[in-house]
Amino acid sequence: MRRRNAVLGLAALALATLTAPADARTAPAHPAGDAAPPQGKQAVAIGYGGAVSSVDLDATKAGIEVLRHGGNAVDAAVATAATLGVTEPYVAAIGGGGFFTYYDARTHKVSTIDGRETGPAKMTKDFFIDPKTGKPLSFDEAVTSGLSVGVPGTLATWDGALRRFGTRRLGGLLRPAISVADHGFTVDQEFYDQTALNADRFKAIVPTRELFLPGGKPPAVGSTFRNPDLADTYRQIARRGVDWFYGGALGSEISGTVRKPPVDPATTRNVRPGVMETSDIAAYDALRRAPTHVNYRGLDVYGMAPPSSGGSTVGEALNIMKEFDLHDPVQALHTYLEASRLAYADRSAYVGDPAYVDVPLKTLLSDGFARSRACLIKPDEAAKSPVPPGDLNAHGCATPQGSAQNLPYEGPQTTHLVTADRWGNVVSYTLTLEQFGGSGITVPHRGFLLNNEMTDFDFTSSTPAGYPDPNLPAAGKRPRSSMAPTIVLKNGRPFLAVGSPGGSTIITTVLQILLNRVDLGMMLPQAVAAPRATQRNTAQTAAEQAFIDQYGAALKAKGQDFVVFPGPPAGVIGAAAGVEFLGGGRLQAVAEPVRRQGGSAMVVSPSR
Repeated sequence: MRRRNAVLGLAALALATLTAPADARTAPAHPAGDAAPPQGKQAVAIGYGGAVSSVDLDATKAGIEVLRHGGNAVDAAVATAATLGVTEPYVAAIGGGGFFTYYDARTHKVSTIDGRETGPAKMTKDFFIDPKTGKPLSFDEAVTSGLSVGVPGTLATWDGALRRFGTRRLGGLLRPAISVADHGFTVDQEFYDQTALNADRFKAIVPTRELFLPGGKPPAVGSTFRNPDLADTYRQIARRGVDWFYGGALGSEISGTVRKPPVDPATTRNVRPGVMETSDIAAYDALRRAPTHVNYRGLDVYGMAPPSSGGSTVGEALNIMKEFDLHDPVQALHTYLEASRLAYADRSAYVGDPAYVDVPLKTLLSDGFARSRACLIKPDEAAKSPVPPGDLNAHGCATPQGSAQNLPYEGPQTTHLVTADRWGNVVSYTLTLEQFGGSGITVPHRGFLLNNEMTDFDFTSSTPAGYPDPNLPAAGKRPRSSMAPTIVLKNGRPFLAVGSPGGSTIITTVLQILLNRVDLGMMLPQAVAAPRATQRNTAQTAAEQAFIDQYGAALKAKGQDFVVFPGPPAGVIGAAAGVEFLGGGRLQAVAEPVRRQGGSAMVVSPSR
């Protein structure tokens, strides 16, 4: 959601007074350049001193102000994300989770934080089986319920990132978001449409209806939307710290809301209660994980390890693709679709929470396994999906044995941001509630929605016979994700960072952007703007209409079969954000120019 008439004057003044000292990752210099930031939204910005890209103008400005007043990339990422929690409340609320990837310019290392939601202690593998029928609940029954809510990880991610890598206190970084929540933002068409999409289920939850359906209907385009409850919640977090959320009074309110959703007694919707306890929230930990890593065309590509399948699937597909010469666009796209098809088969069979399943990550990312998959790709013939997963013990070219599996449902609504600072630190961060509006349940008087991430578990086994499902529900388990916050290094230094929302299409969006930039010679703005297609081991490849118009005939001649991506939003795949290092301290921030009404890219200063 993109905003006009942002109210950030007070926030900028507040940030100017922050006094936290710079540490070894920063220098005590004043901000590079003193030019005022651009006031309007733009998809591409080139300059110096740091950069931010997100889907929202207010959020991007918040991050830029942090950079302008001496904060580093981690500080800016937290301020950006917190503001997205106000302006993108249906995807970025603190009732959700995400994955955080960081390059440290001092150590030259990439680190990641797993802020994925966890299942409550009372969750079982039959959690989504209706005891009355013995059959899985429908997705609609499961999503708008306490059953779908996992223990949130977003606030713990911010806290962990700041403690380990940041230079500012969380309380100060929440000030821009508090200002926007207090003063409001102007409702645009996308915010209206997302609210209208959820109106029927929002009506069933009293605090959700009161906040997001004033007067019983979505707020009008052009009106001002304020969220004083969220502003107060952020103030309380700033004063009390994150322990107020994890095991404190706010945690008790969250668990009570999950166990007894505040449902309108007059509704006919069956909003099932969950089983989350305050102790579940108190036990939550945002985990530090080693990143995934592959080398592609001389570039080091780092991503998120399981329980995200983003890093493993992007990495496996890149390893497969590097077995081919991909300079011809049609042949390159055919190979990309086939590599994605194979990697998604392996994703479904092998990737889950590594605390619960033995994920063969080393094998999945090995060149030998990639070669055993790549030799299945025919230059003029598409495979028929669903294809079986690969044999982990294969040597050389081996035809997979066994049955195949269909793609489980995964909600496409998420958001992504990237930040970079003048010292060369970089953040690529994806956060989400899962669906637009998550579970639909707002914590009373707190101004934020709770996630529905537990529906990312498989309700019943979806893997082929002989393959144990790695993504069934369990107590404390983290559901598999497709989030793929990616950082690419060249000669050990940052080259670019990118990521996207889009559920299971996140992986293919990141892959296609890398293909466009590295193999097809596009600059990053063109690589992001180019039309997309997503092959996820499905019978048909879903694509944007512009992709079908441009490449459909040539790829159909190779056996590819296309259907227009159904959304939501219909016909649009992803909403990427990225940054590229151009050399000499110059940065290029890139957002979507058109998709989802375009994003917002900014730099600290257009010149030195």
